Amino acid sequence: MAFTAADVKTLREMTGVGMLDCKKALAETDGDMDKAVELLREKGLAAAQKKAGRIAAEGMAYAEVFSDGAALVEVNAETDFVAKNDQFIEFVKDVCYVVGKWGPVDMDTLMTLPYRKTGLTVQQMLQEKVLVIGENIKIRRFVRYDSGVSVAYNHMNGRIGVLLNMEVSAGLEQNEKVLELGKDLAMQIAAMNPAFLDKADVSQETLDKEKEIQLAMMANDPKMAAKPDKVKEGIVMGKLGKYYEENCLMQQAFVKENKVSVEKHVAAVAKEVGGSIQIKGFYRFERGEGLEKKEENFAEEIAKQLGQA
Repeated sequence: MAFTAADVKTLREMTGVGMLDCKKALAETDGDMDKAVELLREKGLAAAQKKAGRIAAEGMAYAEVFSDGAALVEVNAETDFVAKNDQFIEFVKDVCYVVGKWGPVDMDTLMTLPYRKTGLTVQQMLQEKVLVIGENIKIRRFVRYDSGVSVAYNHMNGRIGVLLNMEVSAGLEQNEKVLELGKDLAMQIAAMNPAFLDKADVSQETLDKEKEIQLAMMANDPKMAAKPDKVKEGIVMGKLGKYYEENCLMQQAFVKENKVSVEKHVAAVAKEVGGSIQIKGFYRFERGEGLEKKEENFAEEIAKQLGQA
């Protein structure tokens, strides 16, 4: 039984398997669509499922701003070699586009969304990439902003991706100074890895724990142990100020002018452009970040997600 290019396309849409594999399946089954589907389930899809059991702990983080929204994603592969493959990089960028355009609420929703310019879903394209590239590929996480002014920054070929979001006065959305500020802060976030946006975001539980640590350190220091509690309290409060400067973006020293805090620099830029600028939030994805930002721990995490540990 003969088959056409349209039959190959139909089979690909039905199974999510690559075009070449679909063509081979139709050739082996003399163009019988049902038998071709069965054959691909036995060969193609079984191969994809087998690859899905392997640990993917390499890959890249990628952020981009689109007309419909800004997105940051992390997609993983098994080896650094594949993570540098043009097909894999294109896939990561296209997944980022889908997140930015459609704003999925969770991973299950993302998988059902239309992939860029193909007529396939993200899930179907993921299956195809696994078969073509020959490694397990996993979309690990994603975030999105759909309002305000967002700035994306990608560092070290996908090692770190940052997405920063600002609220600015009307008319300043494309202001060069505002966008430069966003880029500078995104680069600072990549380098300094602040845990919080502002000191107001630090929970009382975190502060209490930090105070406990500082008091314990003083109790173990012969020079400090005998000091009055009031003095110790004052010292601890001073150290909390240092904690904010190290862990909160707005209280950190601005990297390009370290005598000024980020908070003061933002205020200075706002004054210069004649409007208001408020840093609303940020996300920072580091490829492979896990329990202690060690690759072996991240691999363990992925293994657990895949039911291999």
